Amino acid sequence: MKNHKELIILIAEDDDGHAELIKEGLVNSGVSNKTIRFSNGLEAWEFLSGTAKSQNRDIKVAYLLLLDINMPKMNGIELLKKIKSNDELKEVMIIMLTTTDDPREIDVCYKFGCNMYVTKPVQFNKFAETLHRMGLFIQIVKV
Repeated sequence: MKNHKELIILIAEDDDGHAELIKEGLVNSGVSNKTIRFSNGLEAWEFLSGTAKSQNRDIKVAYLLLLDINMPKMNGIELLKKIKSNDELKEVMIIMLTTTDDPREIDVCYKFGCNMYVTKPVQFNKFAETLHRMGLFIQIVKV
């Protein structure tokens, strides 16, 4: 008997290379959850809010959103605000995963309700290590 919901990882990342690195990093750290990738904030919002033309959120599933800040159509902070101000979506866990390390932006993200803020290192090895740690964190969250 299942005591918990399935957890799907949503990746809102406009950079194709970063999106692939994130997926690989999660798999390499043992995370086998299904992932869905969005190339901008608006696509992610439409999926979560149920207004997408194709696939929409399943209310029986739990979601964890890995969210970049600098994206077209709707940036990550705008999306964060919309999700956390929506009664049906405010429980979605959100990890900001971005190259921005400005303390003011970090404060804003926590103010609007992100669960964790992770800065993407520029160097590949450090980025891979960061993704590995984040994957371990996600495994703990699943438990």
